[in-house]
Amino acid sequence: MIAPAPPFSAWERNIAGRYLRAKRSQGGVALISIIAYVGITLAVAVLIIVMSVMNGFRSELISKILGFNGHVYVMGDGLSPEARDQMVKRIRTLPGVIQAEPVVETQALAQGPLGAAGAIVRGVEPSDLAATRIVSDHIKPGSLKGFGEGEDGGDVVIVGTKLAESLGVGVGDPISITSPSGGATAFGTLPTRKTYTVGGLFTVGMSEYDQAFVYMPLSQAQLFFGRGTAVDFIEVNLDDPDKVAAVTPLLRPIVGANTPITDWTEKNKNFFEALMVERNVMGLILACLVVIAAMNIISGLIMLVKNKSRDIAILRTMGASRGAILRIFLMAGATIGVLGTFTGLLLSVLFCANIEAIQTLVENVTGQKVFNADVYFLAHVPAKLDWGQVVIVAVGSTAAAFVASVFPAWQASRLDPVEALRYE
Repeated sequence: MIAPAPPFSAWERNIAGRYLRAKRSQGGVALISIIAYVGITLAVAVLIIVMSVMNGFRSELISKILGFNGHVYVMGDGLSPEARDQMVKRIRTLPGVIQAEPVVETQALAQGPLGAAGAIVRGVEPSDLAATRIVSDHIKPGSLKGFGEGEDGGDVVIVGTKLAESLGVGVGDPISITSPSGGATAFGTLPTRKTYTVGGLFTVGMSEYDQAFVYMPLSQAQLFFGRGTAVDFIEVNLDDPDKVAAVTPLLRPIVGANTPITDWTEKNKNFFEALMVERNVMGLILACLVVIAAMNIISGLIMLVKNKSRDIAILRTMGASRGAILRIFLMAGATIGVLGTFTGLLLSVLFCANIEAIQTLVENVTGQKVFNADVYFLAHVPAKLDWGQVVIVAVGSTAAAFVASVFPAWQASRLDPVEALRYE
């Protein structure tokens, strides 16, 4: 008679392992176990990979959007240059503020040898453009040399790489910019056109900016677009974009009660909310795949219980408790889930760590771009592992395997030894 043993003892684990390894001729369910294992592995791997890509996509977009644009915007029209300069100096002294710059920003028409395209012209001080590292550190070819030099700010502009390609211009080439708001004449307001020299090309890795923006010295932009001494807004950058709620109240005494203030969360609210909803929905759908894959364990264990009913009856007559039988089959099912989860985690981590190399390999083999920057804004597939999410997926997948194993294991423990051996 089997001596009493603690739960999940060595003999219980040994029998559970033997049942999983048993061949079909011995009443085992090796094939179904393999199918369940592969299903859980792929479901876990796909879930983590997709979630990591979406996390990376969101992180890359936020970093580039907030690196290229400001975090807080103070409307600057109606201010004299002296008042504006004093306001900018006071804003720069606030805790958390790393940059505050007056900006003129408007739409214009850019023309080159290959045609014309709409552009967004942003007028900034040369020192402020140099401090915008996402642009100044990625000017290649060319440089900021000559940008803002001269009494009127000079005629050197910095152009996005993709915009320059579409216009057919390079460093040192002329580029014509037409302003929709020109001077008043006897025939009405006519557009203003001027030819500038391309001083450099910048690439931030986001096509929305690379194919649309032109940087112009602030004084030249004020003159060309008829702003006089005014600016459109003062752009404020923080050391942490999430501090906008804390910094905005500090700005109010400086800019006045009637000056509009907005921040990046309001400006891009719909965009980031859409990303969040998409990520949550995709996570829910793929989590269902993990549950579906775990359901294969049920069918495998039910067949195992049916094939091993004689063995169960013998164990029961030898003194094995119902709890021991339940634990044996529970371990058999849970082992499939744990191994599948671990393998899926390993595959997903390796895939995310080498995603750029995999993208390059697929594109070289197929000859097709799998991630078009013009469509997805970014130049490569991003992936960012969130270890909190990885832990949640691992725990959820393992829990699903345990839950799926409960009913077949309970059914095995309730088997009547007399009925099982009656026809043996």
